[in-house]
Amino acid sequence: MMNITDIANIVGVSPATVSNALNDRKGVSEDTKQKILKIAKESGYFKESTINNTQKSIRFIIYKKHGLVVSDTPFFSSLIEGIENECRNQGYHLLISHVYHSECEDIINMVHADHSQGLIILATEMSLDDLTSFREVSIPIVLLDSHFKGEDFDCVLINNMDASYKATKYLVEKGHRQIGHLHSAVFINNFNERKMGFRDALYDCKIDFNPQFDFFLEPTMEGSYRDMKIQLEKDDIKLPTAFFADNDIIAFGAMRAMKERDIKIPQDVSIVGFDDMPFCEITSPRLTTIKVFKQDIGGAAVRRLLYNIEFGRDRITQKIEVNTELMIRDSVLELKSSI
Repeated sequence: MMNITDIANIVGVSPATVSNALNDRKGVSEDTKQKILKIAKESGYFKESTINNTQKSIRFIIYKKHGLVVSDTPFFSSLIEGIENECRNQGYHLLISHVYHSECEDIINMVHADHSQGLIILATEMSLDDLTSFREVSIPIVLLDSHFKGEDFDCVLINNMDASYKATKYLVEKGHRQIGHLHSAVFINNFNERKMGFRDALYDCKIDFNPQFDFFLEPTMEGSYRDMKIQLEKDDIKLPTAFFADNDIIAFGAMRAMKERDIKIPQDVSIVGFDDMPFCEITSPRLTTIKVFKQDIGGAAVRRLLYNIEFGRDRITQKIEVNTELMIRDSVLELKSSI
């Protein structure tokens, strides 16, 4: 049985575009819409997903502030798939909307008009101020992939600090003492928490962090490649023996730039990424990284939201952190020295 993500992959569009087409919303060309409807009919999608005015629905808002982190990557496709599968299992229809900061009032009006029972908001690129428009929404809300201190919103996210601590500790156990950070030049809460876990691991292992090894790169494939090239062209450049990268995309771009300068991985520099994107298995070398259970996180957000829908908002809010797994591959070299 096909789902929205399957249809999106066949047509070559985002899951949000498929959702908009299936729900006859604006923003989809007629040609693309007809392709989507044709595949949906042929696959039997409507047999399981026929919508009527009484069907229960929740809306997933993909919030974009700048779009440098939230994009059509395998990471976010897996999150959406996890949300959609759990909605289907629970008898809810999923509505997906891409929303930029300037469009918040429009989406809130849409929510009130379409009678959605609850909202899941992808809060990856959100700041505290961006929550303002959602404070007066009268239906339950769950924030996905971020949280904000002191705020009474339910949220489901990655256990970022423990994950980056685990990755850094692994580098130390492999004998590395000069460990750098391939840090996102764009601030989001996830990356900041990964920085804290990284620094905590160094502190606990009695290793001083060298600011010279803190490289700030744009968190896109081309941006991280470009920014790493600029770093490597500096006359006084000094590299550590290993890097922890905020995510796999940053790691991929940096690896490409280093290879062009004949810097061998892992012989010259070891790298650990974060996310476990599919490309990790086909890079050369294969990337050691933190595996994030993306579909499980999406499913957990749906279950928390449905609990709130059933029992109301007058209860204790929860911050649910999902643990990760270190995937050991080929991008880390073991040095002879040990702790």
